[in-house]
Amino acid sequence: MDKNENEKQDFGKLVLQEVTGESPKAKIQKRSVWQVIQIPFLAILTGLIIGAILIVATSQTVWTAFAESIWKGFSTAGKELGTAYWALAEGSLGNIVTQIKAVSSGDDAAIRAAFNPFLESLVQSTPYIFAGLACALGFRAGLFNIGVEGQLFMGGIFATYVGYSITGLPPYIHAPLAFLAGALGGAVWGMIPGLLKATTGGHEVINCIMMNYIAYRLTAFLLTGPMTRPSVAGMPLSPIIEKSAEIPQFFPSPIRFHLGFFIALGFAFLVWWILFKTTWGLNLRVVGANTRAAKYAGLNITKTTIIGMAMSGALAGMAGANEVLAVNHSMATSLSSGYGFDSIALALLGNSHPVGVILAAMLFGVLKNGATRMMVVSKIPIDIVTIIQALILIFVAAPPIIRAIYRLKAPKKEVATAVTLSGWGRNK
Repeated sequence: MDKNENEKQDFGKLVLQEVTGESPKAKIQKRSVWQVIQIPFLAILTGLIIGAILIVATSQTVWTAFAESIWKGFSTAGKELGTAYWALAEGSLGNIVTQIKAVSSGDDAAIRAAFNPFLESLVQSTPYIFAGLACALGFRAGLFNIGVEGQLFMGGIFATYVGYSITGLPPYIHAPLAFLAGALGGAVWGMIPGLLKATTGGHEVINCIMMNYIAYRLTAFLLTGPMTRPSVAGMPLSPIIEKSAEIPQFFPSPIRFHLGFFIALGFAFLVWWILFKTTWGLNLRVVGANTRAAKYAGLNITKTTIIGMAMSGALAGMAGANEVLAVNHSMATSLSSGYGFDSIALALLGNSHPVGVILAAMLFGVLKNGATRMMVVSKIPIDIVTIIQALILIFVAAPPIIRAIYRLKAPKKEVATAVTLSGWGRNK
């Protein structure tokens, strides 16, 4: 091997170290736990504070109280906020007093009822975990996978078809088979934009948006045609899946907590292991951080891009399969309430790290589950919670705003971010 080849390999190693932040110099720049979490934490806090202002500003009761006296207005505002946020917490986590009494009584039914709000929040969090992992993996690969919603629908279609069309299989074969079929559906739908990106340079954002529309229309066609349920007179509903294809629930109805939550945690661990403990995961992150450096280091950009998008789509497909197999037990055009688009916020809030995605997903699950009770108890529009989520995302995506509000010093040297949106103007 000649001198030039040796120099090229050494330079390639240096490139990998610098791009991934794993050089000896980069290790010195590691931040404390507080430095890592302070922006997301303060973003959440700020979102809740502004949400409180909106609650007060939109309450007719508060304005009526202010008309009588300023002190009564502030007192009423405090009560309104206390009622609203307490209802939000109670609806999503449960009443601690009720839970303690239920545990003390030893009554199984009372215990399940007391803890059901928290368990339901975990149910709501499960599709968020899958979808958030899908978007986070795409970010790590330098790809903006805005097609998670469509991939989720295709995962649901594939899982549904395998769930009702195949009969006679035992549950330990049928349920995993249907779930993997959902992953396959999402992978195929995600691989198409990845293939176009890698081979033709087609922008993945545009292609993913188009694939979303195709997925919506294809779903509507299938559910009113070949996959329609015979007894619903043309309504866009699929046949109910076989019992053997269902992901099992742990408790009798109405508690819906199911095995899918732990499956989601398992895949989060698998994604973490792939990204940070395998050579291929390192290559994926290098390609996402800097394609020029990755190409010079001898990495296969085309192959990595296609596989990265396929894996991202597979995780999105699992979100759809989970909703069909564990919760709804059939496919409908209302399968998703925006999980695919919320996944972008989850990935940003979680810094595209599997652990961060889990925590962000649980936050969104808590907010979503508690919003209904907050609306019923305090008569506050459920849209307030959506506004809070949007505000949190804005503050996470724009750290200078948080630093300006709380007078935080900017780090002397920014550590390479986990989110690298290379689809936007990446140099080839």
